[in-house]
Amino acid sequence: MAVRLPFQDVKLPRVVQHILFWFGVSIVVTSLYAVQINWFLSFRNNLFYMPVQIAYYYAIAYWLVPRYLFAGRYFTFILLFVPLAFISAFISRAIGLHFVIRYLIENGYADDPGYIRDNTRPFLTMLFDFPLFINALKGTNLTIGFVLSIKLFKVWQERKQWALEAELNALKAQVHPHFLFNTLNNLYALSLNNSPKSPQVILGLSGLLRYMLYECNTAHVPLEKEVFMMQQYVKLEQLRYEERIDLSFNISGNLKNKFIAPLLLLPFIENAFKHGAGETMGQVWVTIDITVKGESLKLKVANSNPIKQAQSEVAEAHGLGLQNVVKRLELLYPGISNLKIMDEEDTYLIVLDLDLKVIPLAQPHPQPETQLATA
Repeated sequence: MAVRLPFQDVKLPRVVQHILFWFGVSIVVTSLYAVQINWFLSFRNNLFYMPVQIAYYYAIAYWLVPRYLFAGRYFTFILLFVPLAFISAFISRAIGLHFVIRYLIENGYADDPGYIRDNTRPFLTMLFDFPLFINALKGTNLTIGFVLSIKLFKVWQERKQWALEAELNALKAQVHPHFLFNTLNNLYALSLNNSPKSPQVILGLSGLLRYMLYECNTAHVPLEKEVFMMQQYVKLEQLRYEERIDLSFNISGNLKNKFIAPLLLLPFIENAFKHGAGETMGQVWVTIDITVKGESLKLKVANSNPIKQAQSEVAEAHGLGLQNVVKRLELLYPGISNLKIMDEEDTYLIVLDLDLKVIPLAQPHPQPETQLATA
């Protein structure tokens, strides 16, 4: 679930994303160290360190983590990570001594005698000064650890979404054969009587299947199209039951520029015909009301409730057919959809309140190889 935001569909080139990302990291790091010195010096110093940190990060994110850590080769990961960390720390220390510390001392920004004494010794002596090297090692890995934690969190979120989208796709895929099975049963019943309406049913069925196969492969569809598809389905059921059914289908409100998850409402209507009209030989009735007010949708589906031999049969008849759509509602609109199901003696009623401001999950993308490549 996601709320539609301005410019959320704008896709920046990957290089631009990375540049903006590192610019943001640079600003954060500069601001942290600007407390000790002025902002300009902090930014200047950070510019010298940043290339090493970027190279260090990409070596980890594009090479070590996907090839060894995610592959479960932990020992090899450690063997390669430790020398890489030391090398990056040595390079950072050398850059700091030559371009940063020397500049601070020569331009009078460092006036502490001890600091000046420790950093005016021979270059190699300072480079291999163990306590100072450890400080460089901690500083380099602190920045990279911060960036990597952001990336790892993003990878975790993406994998969580892939799993959720895979479950949603599986649930939506179950609607297709269920609907097709019921409609083919209707067609079979008409063909047994050599009904002249059979070609009309086949034509209507082909239109519905076309919609399901080619227009429902997105996270959301226009509400107008979804309601039109429901109207076409109801017409097919009318052809089957003819005068035996008292049908009312009412739509009120503005459906334009509204979106909904595909095939979300159809199972409620299909359930009314299958377990209401389909299980009664006499006169039956079905009432469907769709009301749109602002960004809210209310669906009311009521049907005559056939007399069952046992209460367990009622639960099985209606429950199994609705489990799929109830699960989809929980995944797509968690916490903001309100579904009421009332099973009374002679009436079966479903009332669904839905917030159309909420856009369901984006269409799943092919899962990339295990890496932290995206920024």
